[in-house]
Amino acid sequence: MPVSIFIQTLNEEANLPGLLESVAFADDIVVLDSLSTDGTRAVSEAAGARWFERAFDGRGPHQNWAMEHIDFRHRWVFYLDADERMTPELRAEIEAIADAWESGEKSQEKGDPVAYYCGRKNYFRGKWLRHAMPPGNIMRFFQPPSIRFERLANPTPTIDGEVGYLREHFLHYNFSKGLREWFERHNRYSTYEAKETIRALSERPVHLGNLFSGDRNTRRLELKNLSFRMPFRPMLKFLYMYFVGLGILDGRPGLTYCTLQAIYEYMIVLKVKELQREAKGLVGS
Repeated sequence: MPVSIFIQTLNEEANLPGLLESVAFADDIVVLDSLSTDGTRAVSEAAGARWFERAFDGRGPHQNWAMEHIDFRHRWVFYLDADERMTPELRAEIEAIADAWESGEKSQEKGDPVAYYCGRKNYFRGKWLRHAMPPGNIMRFFQPPSIRFERLANPTPTIDGEVGYLREHFLHYNFSKGLREWFERHNRYSTYEAKETIRALSERPVHLGNLFSGDRNTRRLELKNLSFRMPFRPMLKFLYMYFVGLGILDGRPGLTYCTLQAIYEYMIVLKVKELQREAKGLVGS
């Protein structure tokens, strides 16, 4: 396969076998680990993956380190987390793109994309959250020299070249370790998001014109930037996801997931207020 697979891990001994099975066709699987203490390394190396490790310093910096220090064997790289799975349909689509570049049919000089956003099907309690957590657009397929990432959580890419959108989706089992682990993980994420919110409020003014951009991801990012400044964010997020986004059609799993996202948003809001108070020399909480 003319595509390298890039995986980031932290104590993913249980999740990794399923992912590695879904990408077993690849001849270059690279794992960047954040100092796991379980059997993640043994599972990875048993599957023939190349192993790298370093202390985690935020998603953007971590991914940038990989782009700058790992020599991927192929021009194109597809990135997956341990709780995600490749599909045969997506494999065929990315292989066709990579083959076209190898044959010279596509190239940067011809204006072809050097990076692609990809959607994912998100599952909760055995149900695809078609409405509550729609596929979206996530940067996952790219040429390392042409991409860098910003933000400590949910990184946004900076691309040197054109960007495209894949038709097929990968699978995401976000709750594979249970709700307790989800809360622990999102407690960390909310700290990163609070810091990024503080930075956005001071460094990124709203550009309303971007809400009408022809590029769907530009619209999404500007809407997120606008949301940082809106009151009642947790409530608005729930109402938007459950009623406007039709999460109500996903049944009880949809209701639970939309509620969890509102809780996560409230955690971010509280941490933002705490950081702002501390910056003024006041007691944070």
